[in-house]
Amino acid sequence: MDIERPGAEQWVPSDADVDRLRDAVQGCRGCELWRGATQAVFGDGDAPARLMLVGEQPGDKEDLAGEPFVGPAGRILSQALEQAGVSRESVYVTNAVKHFRFEMRGKRRIHQRPDAGNIQACRPWLEAEFAAVQPAVVVCLGATAGRAVLGRVVKVGAERGRPLDSSGRIVVVTIHPSAVLRLRDSGQRSEAVAGLAADLRVAAKLARDVDTA
Repeated sequence: MDIERPGAEQWVPSDADVDRLRDAVQGCRGCELWRGATQAVFGDGDAPARLMLVGEQPGDKEDLAGEPFVGPAGRILSQALEQAGVSRESVYVTNAVKHFRFEMRGKRRIHQRPDAGNIQACRPWLEAEFAAVQPAVVVCLGATAGRAVLGRVVKVGAERGRPLDSSGRIVVVTIHPSAVLRLRDSGQRSEAVAGLAADLRVAAKLARDVDTA
């Protein structure tokens, strides 16, 4: 049976700043994910911002806290930003999908990747954030974010770390910080964080180049 997904457009206020969007998103019924989530989790950071990081969706801790990237993946992201010489306070961080998609296993909520319908339904919120934040460069953290931003299937390994164009917007694709958490070997983790930091460094330089052009 098809799931009804009217999309978020009717809930997104026009020409709104980030604070107004953050308030409005709590009423969104653009797809089914609002039913199980504690709350919508909107982006965080100053606007405008030269660098905007887009992840997949909030996780369990983010769903409870109401803030993006505050769990284990957020700690990896902060570590990579520090290595890249980029202050987390200087970037705007958000997710492609604003509600937590999960399945129950006993009493635990286990992450489920949002599907194409969830991504499409939530796209108006992302577009509104682009308009409010006005980033010089958008960093896609993982394939889901890449698909949401670029509007196509993204192969992270083949496209990461180099500037891409999306309707005149500069986009850099890299891994999601959660990919680091899945590595058991500490050496592999360190290497993966360094790779993520290198991609973030590229994005930061591209943003500076835009400012000085």
